[in-house]
This record gives sequence, structure tokens and C-alpha cells, in this order.
Amino acid sequence: MNEVYAALILHEAKKEINEENIKKILEAAGVPIEEAKIKALVAALEGVNIDEILRQATAVQQQATAVPQKEEKKEEEESKKRAEEAVAGLSALFG
Repeated sequence: MNEVYAALILHEAKKEINEENIKKILEAAGVPIEEAKIKALVAALEGVNIDEILRQATAVQQQATAVPQKEEKKEEEESKKRAEEAVAGLSALFG
């Protein structure tokens, strides 16, 4: 996972994502270097539009957080409606 974070740092810094640069970041952070993971990551990221993937991930996250908010709002409205009905019932008793 550290290798992926290093790649994201390089991307954000607009630096080339390659084995050497990833190793430099991991060394600076004091993280053990695993050559196989670094090679696999660099190969997997070749030709990938990281900006587009980050945009898609952000959109998914926003959608995921929007659904519970809608449900919470609906529950709040139902609770408020029940409270209003209860108050109306009490006010009818006292006239």
C-alpha cells in the first residue's frame, strides 16, 4: 500500500511515476522497499489516467454519502411529523 501512496505523491507533484522515484519516497519515509511490488505497480499504472480514476472515486464517494443523508432527512421529517401530531393531540385535550 505504501507503494501506491508513493505513486499518488509523485502524481500530485507532477513527477514521473517510475521505480526509482517510488524507491526514493519509500526510502525517505523509512519504509521497507519491496522490488516486486514496485515493479508491478509501475507496470499496472502504465497508460492509466490517474486524474480520471480520482474523479470517479470522488464521485462514488459523494454518491455513497448522499444516500444516507437522504434517508436521515426522511427519518427526521417523519419524526418531526409524529411530534407535531402528538402536540396536536395534546392541544385537543386542553382545548
